[in-house]
Amino acid sequence: MLGSTHGTLTTDYRRTRAIACGERTGPVVRGRPAEAGDTDVSGRPLYAEVPDLDRLFRPESVAVIGASDAEGRPHTGITRQLLDWAGRVGARLFPVHPSRTAVFGIPCSPSVADLPEQVDVAVVLVGDPLPVIEELAEAKARFAVVFASGFAETGDEGAAAQDRLAAAVADSGMRLLGPNTNLNAFERFRDDLDGPAIALITQSGHQGRPVFALQENGIRVSHWAPTGNEADLETADFLSYFAERPEVGAVAAYLEGLKDGRAFLLAADRAARRGVPVVAVKVGRTETGARTAASHTGKLTGADAVVDAAMRQYGVIRVDGLDELQDTAALLARARPPRADGVAVYSISGGTGAHVADLATAAGLHLPELSEARQAELHQWIPEYLGVANPVDSGGHPVGDERGRRIIDAILDDPGVGVLICPVTGPFPPLSDRLVRDLVDAAEQTEKLVCVVWGSPVGTEPAYREVLLGSSRVATFRTVANCLTAVRACLAHHRFVTGYRSPFDEAPRTPSPSYRKARLLMRPGEQLSEHAAKQLLRAYGIRVPREQLVTSAAAAVRAAGTVGFPVVMKASGARIAHKTELGLVKTGLTSASQVRDAYRELTDIARYEDVELDGVLVCQMVGQGVEMVVGMSHDELFGPTVTAGIGGVLVEVLQDTAVRVPPFGEEQARDMLDELRGRPLLDGVRGRPPADLDALVEVILRVQRMALELGDELAELELNPLMVSPRGQGAVALDALAVCR
Repeated sequence: MLGSTHGTLTTDYRRTRAIACGERTGPVVRGRPAEAGDTDVSGRPLYAEVPDLDRLFRPESVAVIGASDAEGRPHTGITRQLLDWAGRVGARLFPVHPSRTAVFGIPCSPSVADLPEQVDVAVVLVGDPLPVIEELAEAKARFAVVFASGFAETGDEGAAAQDRLAAAVADSGMRLLGPNTNLNAFERFRDDLDGPAIALITQSGHQGRPVFALQENGIRVSHWAPTGNEADLETADFLSYFAERPEVGAVAAYLEGLKDGRAFLLAADRAARRGVPVVAVKVGRTETGARTAASHTGKLTGADAVVDAAMRQYGVIRVDGLDELQDTAALLARARPPRADGVAVYSISGGTGAHVADLATAAGLHLPELSEARQAELHQWIPEYLGVANPVDSGGHPVGDERGRRIIDAILDDPGVGVLICPVTGPFPPLSDRLVRDLVDAAEQTEKLVCVVWGSPVGTEPAYREVLLGSSRVATFRTVANCLTAVRACLAHHRFVTGYRSPFDEAPRTPSPSYRKARLLMRPGEQLSEHAAKQLLRAYGIRVPREQLVTSAAAAVRAAGTVGFPVVMKASGARIAHKTELGLVKTGLTSASQVRDAYRELTDIARYEDVELDGVLVCQMVGQGVEMVVGMSHDELFGPTVTAGIGGVLVEVLQDTAVRVPPFGEEQARDMLDELRGRPLLDGVRGRPPADLDALVEVILRVQRMALELGDELAELELNPLMVSPRGQGAVALDALAVCR
């Protein structure tokens, strides 16, 4: 974890981040920036206003409804906490209780209506908050915080009660935090720390404790938003607000569910535009986690693969543990933009260096081999028999004198090195003390990132507590895994924001001519036949084979002559999902007699299986290529999604797919392909030519357009197989499934 800041980091950080992220120059965006009121073709918003939450976190007046000073009462401790907090921030506090004249010596109002002034924040401690919320809304309070539980997290009855709370503030101008929230926003924040800060968002207050405790290690925490059940204010509101705060260097979040998928993406987009890192733990990777989260907050956790993809699209760094959350957020809040993506590992032990280098490489970090000239320089101070190519092994003794600092400087001077990682597996004073002082001094003189892993389980050593944590420029970790996770996230974040262009700016706002053609093909509540589904694809410019739909053997023979032998014949009907499994596909037919026999066989099978046909398709037989699948479906949280992957009859077995949430651009479409395990198939293997990636990407983008324009009418679309021919020869949808909503 990075230590306290001594003034220089704040200015440098803001300057470098502005250059790298906030005020960068680059290609002109083709679309126009989204504005308030803008919607895409699906009617979804392209812009979200930033709520003014200043008075929530820094109010001038606070009312405590249900205040108490009676010993042993649970509200007494809360009232005392709020009283202390109000004194620290300079806010006037007004206790409210129907039967008390004073609380802690402060005159008490019997009701909300009797408050002496309009209040900024009202903390509601009563068990039935609805009547109080209605009174506060009428009194024009700016914010209300509802502590009580027993709402959407408990089931349908609680959800209905929560809806009534939301309705009470909907048109009042007052904003509601909670219910089922803690009072973490009113904790004791240290005001003696400077530098970029972490802003914290949690849906379970206890889960934010590790990040909040970073203050004891010199890491500034500026805000804590405990969102609870999010009846009104939600994660997206706080994320948008924090992204605009100049003191916020990173946002750390613990999320159990998202109230509104689109709102979250718009907030993440705002953070990405401004180069503000967002690090999140998102519960729901497993069925058990998703079920538990739903019982806790009453929100949808979302299909995890879609959540994961949506976060990646907008640069949200997803981690699993709270320890990873605190370490990654701390590094990202403070680290300068990297000068290079190369990582050098330096240790006093060859075993330690080799181990960490293995782990770093497995984590996807780039460990460049140092040049021969650099290695020769290092061997001035390190014995020849020790390896210095990267990792660098000093053997131990050089760290005890001036050689130690020279080794560190030489590694940092290498232009290919942007990050130096030095694992210290355990203290070995006085050498370890000298080593960490040299690392701290070197970090003060370089723009590059210096990371130290202090492996001692004790953590009370002066070298750790006083030297490492006292430095604003060295990132200190307790485990190698967390160090590598944070460094990888840091490098990835800066790559992401450097080239980031908001997809919302280029999202289509008006329907295409294809949309009007496609709507005529929709059959609400029905699955389209393959023939109708392919007409839908044609409307959007997606290639399909030459084919004819026929209803007799003689017509099939004539169609084969027109299409051109060899042909494929397939049964076509609205309720056929897996034709191959039923034997309803015949391939490689080369003569009229084969076509005639195939027609009779297909219709016989359909009668036996009680499958209703609208005819038999006689199709062009397309040459060899890579079989892919591209499709769209609906996610409960984010709406239409687009999937691409390795296709064919084994698509369910392989499950090698990537997903994105529209809108997205060409770069994200190509990133989808890079995520596939079967990606090498597209590059050409075993002598096969490379596939036409440009054509495949074009199909993905056209399916995305269908998802945006037809998403409210089309429940599911699948192109499988999509035959991607060799480079320059295009891609053809050999089969298609479409289900209308």
